[in-house]
Amino acid sequence: MSQSLSNTSLPGQHSLTGWIFVGFLSSVLLVVALLRNQGVMSPQDDAPVSWQRTLRFEDRPNGDVAVLEAQSQMELTRFQGEQGFVRGTLRTLSRERMRRGIGSGPAFELIGHTDGRLTLLDPATGARIDLESFGPTNMSAFAQLQHLTPPSSHVPQE
Repeated sequence: MSQSLSNTSLPGQHSLTGWIFVGFLSSVLLVVALLRNQGVMSPQDDAPVSWQRTLRFEDRPNGDVAVLEAQSQMELTRFQGEQGFVRGTLRTLSRERMRRGIGSGPAFELIGHTDGRLTLLDPATGARIDLESFGPTNMSAFAQLQHLTPPSSHVPQE
């Protein structure tokens, strides 16, 4: 029993095994490359604009988010409490502004489309958030801003 072990009998040492492994790896990479684009949706063309508001959002010392009409700087409303979706959306756009060195001064555009979609656009960066993607409840937080008017500044005289 003086047989010597040769390296050719060890697994993985056959050239056929190496080619099988390369073929398997190539197949996996090909499948991943093909499936990678399966879930990607191409951007939807915008429907015509039905209405548009130019708004500014400001943090208040008590934690509220004030919504201001951009032109008059009049406060339309305040988001109080957590308002997770509103804060998260505004934080996303603000982060892009900070990354580009743009302050909080420029206003945002809230755009309602004829097909019912709603877009929050930051003209300063070109960033946009299609709000309907987050469901009707979240979208309604911004949709309510369409009909708000600044409180009347004139006091009735007696």
